[in-house]
Amino acid sequence: MSKVKKQSEKSAPKGHIRIIAGQHRGRKLPVLMADGLRPTTDRVKETVFNWLMPYIQDANCLDCFAGSGGLGFEAISRGANSAILVELNKAAAQQLNDNKALLKANNIRVIQQNALNFLHSNQQAYSLVFIDPPFRKGLAQKAAELLVEKGLTDEALIYVEMEADDNLQIMPSHWQLLKEKVAGQVIYRLYQNSSE
Repeated sequence: MSKVKKQSEKSAPKGHIRIIAGQHRGRKLPVLMADGLRPTTDRVKETVFNWLMPYIQDANCLDCFAGSGGLGFEAISRGANSAILVELNKAAAQQLNDNKALLKANNIRVIQQNALNFLHSNQQAYSLVFIDPPFRKGLAQKAAELLVEKGLTDEALIYVEMEADDNLQIMPSHWQLLKEKVAGQVIYRLYQNSSE
């Protein structure tokens, strides 16, 4: 009986993500199990960070739809200089702040805001950007369009994760596709910003 009561008193069930490599290798971080929150799997994350290995050191990162923070925390663990994690869900943003404190990661900043609004008013240029939005809302393309206006260094890398059957979202023509892979329902790509 007490177990049932304890479960109902919790605000939301939690899972966890694991940092794969670097300074915080093997560390498990709690994540909020909220609607639409879809942490990048370890398998996909490992592939992506193998792609990024030559570029991650000292990168200034932006994780546009941070969710669990798995991509941003992994980047910091592997030597990125800084990371801004933008997350709309208030409880998920609080969990990101809690995990930042757990890691004592003063080079991470969590911003609880709509990612598109953040990008619209952004004044900083990033060398590595993660775009992994909720599916079926056309958010990847909208975020990319805003990043083109301001937000990218000349040869910035942009990681985009979206549903594999969505052919309507088109990335900017001057972004060079470096890598692409499909895992089940998800397609993930690595682009590089280049001169128009």
